[in-house]
Amino acid sequence: MEVCTPGGDEVARREQYIFATEYNKKPHHILRKLLIAILAIVLLGFLVNVVYNYNLVYIRQQITVANLPDDLEQFSILHLSDLNGRKGMGKRISRALGTRIYSCVVMTGDMIGRDGDIEGLLEVVEALPKNIPILMIPGDMDPDYLDPMGHAGLTPYADWAEKLIKAGVTILDEPYLMTRGRNDRSRIWFIPEELYSMDLKGLETTYAGVLSRLPEGSLTADQAAQKRVAEYQIARARRIQETVRTIGADDIQVAVAHYPLTESLTETLIGWKETTETFSLRRVSLIMAGHYCAGQWRIPGAGALYVPELGWFPDDELIVGRHYIGRIPQYISPGLGASGSYPYMPFRLFNNPSVSSLELTQKLVQ
Repeated sequence: MEVCTPGGDEVARREQYIFATEYNKKPHHILRKLLIAILAIVLLGFLVNVVYNYNLVYIRQQITVANLPDDLEQFSILHLSDLNGRKGMGKRISRALGTRIYSCVVMTGDMIGRDGDIEGLLEVVEALPKNIPILMIPGDMDPDYLDPMGHAGLTPYADWAEKLIKAGVTILDEPYLMTRGRNDRSRIWFIPEELYSMDLKGLETTYAGVLSRLPEGSLTADQAAQKRVAEYQIARARRIQETVRTIGADDIQVAVAHYPLTESLTETLIGWKETTETFSLRRVSLIMAGHYCAGQWRIPGAGALYVPELGWFPDDELIVGRHYIGRIPQYISPGLGASGSYPYMPFRLFNNPSVSSLELTQKLVQ
C-alpha cells in the first residue's frame, strides 16, 4: 500500500534544489550582477567622458627659433584646429583665453566639417581677441573655399567662405606678412604649406586653359562661376610670384598645414628645392598642423588607440604636440572637435578639446 506523506512532493523538490550545483541554483542572479557591473562601468565611462569633452584645456608651448629677431621675441600664435563644426565652443574658448594677448590666430583646417555649417565656427570667431589677424587654411573635411558652380555671390568664394571673410577671417592661400619693430624691420610670414611644393607657373597655365575653353559672349551661371575661379587662381599665382621677390633671407617663415608633415615627405620637399629658393623648407622656422585630433579615442595614461594612417597605438609625437622633423619644430594641435577621418570613432573619447598658445623665443626650450 502506498503511503502518502503530506507535502512529499514539496520535500522532494527542496531536496533536489539543495543538492543542485551553485551554478544551476542561481544562473540568472550571476548574469544579472554581471550585466549590472557592465552597465555601471559603461555609465561611469560615459560620465567621465562628458567631463573630458566639456573641459577645454589651454596649452602653452614655447618654440625655439634660433634666428628670431629681438622684436619677435614672445610673438604669440593662438593655434586652433579641427572644430569640425562643433557648436557651443565659443564661450568655453573665451573663458580659457581670459585677457591674454596674442599676436595672431591661426586655424589649421577642418574647422567647418563636411556639412558646411559654419555657425559653430562663427561662434568661435566671435569669441576670439579683437583687432588681430585671424588666418585659416581649409582641411580635408572642409568644403572647397572656391565655388566653380553658380551661386548667389558674384565672387569666386563659396558662400561659407564669404561669411567668414566678412567676419574678419583671412583664408590663407598665399603668404601673409606681419611686422614688428622700427620701420617694420622684423618680418614674419605665414605661408600655406602647399606653396613649398606648388608649381606656380603650372597653376597659372592650368587655369589659363580653363579660360580658353569657355565660350565667348554670354555664359551660363556655372560658366560664369568657373571664369571667376580661374581668374582668381591666375591672379593668385601672379601675386605669389610677386611676393616671392619681397621675402628676405632673414625673414621668419611659418608653414601652415592641415596634414602634419612626415620625415619622408619633408626630406622629399627639401630635396626638390635649392637652399636659395624662397619656398624651401630649409628656411622654415615652424610648421603648424592639425588633422589627427590627438587620436580621437585615447586611453588615459597610454595615448591614442588607433589612427587610420598610422595604425594601432601610434606614438604621440606623430599626432599631437611639438616634435622635430630634422631641425624644424612642428606643432600638431590636439583639436577641438571630432574628425570624420575616424569612421568608427564618431566622438572624442577621454580626449579634452584644446587650444594652444605657441610663443616664439630665441631661448633653447627643452
